[in-house]
Amino acid sequence: MGENSFAREFLRSLVIFLAGGFIYGAVEILYRGHTHPSMFVLGGICLLWVGGLNSFFRRTPPLWVQLLLGGVFITLAEFACGLVYNVWLGMKVWDYSKLPLNIMGQVCPMFFFAWVLLSFPAIIVEDVIRHRFSEKAG
Repeated sequence: MGENSFAREFLRSLVIFLAGGFIYGAVEILYRGHTHPSMFVLGGICLLWVGGLNSFFRRTPPLWVQLLLGGVFITLAEFACGLVYNVWLGMKVWDYSKLPLNIMGQVCPMFFFAWVLLSFPAIIVEDVIRHRFSEKAG
C-alpha cells in the first residue's frame, strides 16, 4: 500500500466517520429534539462498521444479513456507550427504562429494529463514499 493509497484510505475513513456522526446526530435531533456530542462519535464508528461489513467477509453477505448485523452492532455499541456515559459517568444522555423489554435502560427491542432498518441507508451512504474514494474514481 503506497503513501497515496494510505492517504486515500485515511481520508475515505474520515469522511465516512464524519458522515456517520452527522447522520446519527441528525436522527437523534429529529427523533427527540436534541443530541449529545458522544452520539457523533458513536455514529461515526457505527457507519464505519456497518458500511464496512463487506470487507469482513470473503463474499458479500445477503442484504438481510448485513442489516441484521448492523442492528446488532449498533445496539451493542449503544449499550456499551450507555454503560459508560449513563451508568458509570451518570450523564443521563438517554434513558429507555420506561420502554418495554429494555436492558438496564440502555437499549430496547424497538430501537434494535430501528437500527436494522436504518442500516440500509447507512450501507448505501458508505458505499457511495467508498466509491468516490476508490482508486478508479481518483
